[in-house]
Amino acid sequence: MSKWLLWMFLTLLTGSPLLSLVLVIVFIFVADRFTWRLLPSPVRMMKRFQRAGYLAGTILTNPHERRARHELADIRVEQKRYAEAVDILKPNLEAGDEDVDTLYLLGVAYLGAGDAQRGELLLDEAAKLDAGYRQGAIDLERGRFRLKRGEVKGAIEALERFCATRLGSVEGRYLLARALAKDGRSADAKRARDAAWNEYVVAPGFQRRRERRWAWLSRPSRPLTYAVLLALVLGTGATMARQMGLFTQRTHRYGGGYGEGYHPGEAPSAAGWEEAGPEIE
Repeated sequence: MSKWLLWMFLTLLTGSPLLSLVLVIVFIFVADRFTWRLLPSPVRMMKRFQRAGYLAGTILTNPHERRARHELADIRVEQKRYAEAVDILKPNLEAGDEDVDTLYLLGVAYLGAGDAQRGELLLDEAAKLDAGYRQGAIDLERGRFRLKRGEVKGAIEALERFCATRLGSVEGRYLLARALAKDGRSADAKRARDAAWNEYVVAPGFQRRRERRWAWLSRPSRPLTYAVLLALVLGTGATMARQMGLFTQRTHRYGGGYGEGYHPGEAPSAAGWEEAGPEIE
């Protein structure tokens, strides 16, 4: 409703529905960058798309280019195209790349593609090489996908290890709160959500921008409050525009005007025809 009111208000100001639609889309993207950050950055998305095209061409020319395969698989995992990532990166493992980066990325790709057994096995092998890889990233992905599969106990175990390794993670504590809630431990889940919000409050600016989504999900009342305020502002603006006469239907003396009092969707009255008739001659 708020987006519709914003579009109507901008249409009244600009006189162009298409321009107003573009402005609404720009407004939503800008607001998202400063709030939830749910939408991808258009600039970053375009750069990743161009880079993926370049890497795909490189692999087509030289199928044995392992670094290109690894980078392209990383992009596909970020895009949640997990099955493609498996097909791209699997030849690297078969060629002997058993480093922690390859094992971790391929494990995540298998988990996302629905092959939990292979994914967990590859993450186990990656943990043997470096248990603290990327400050607990292995346990974070284990917990995330176990929670998605409904393995609540295993998700809690992995996420508790992750939170103990990466102390300032808002995402990890939010996911842990979800797992605890599904396990019926509502009090523990509330404490985990409060801990997620507290970590967000004291975090530096760059980390807050990165983890704002998880902080707001841990406190869903905050985005709802902003949405209500936005609706009130737009509603007030629309009321003011109506009082200023911006919503008044304009009449045309020439070109088939129906006279005053005509509204779209209504048949013109006889009085309207009589009033408009002499003008059209």
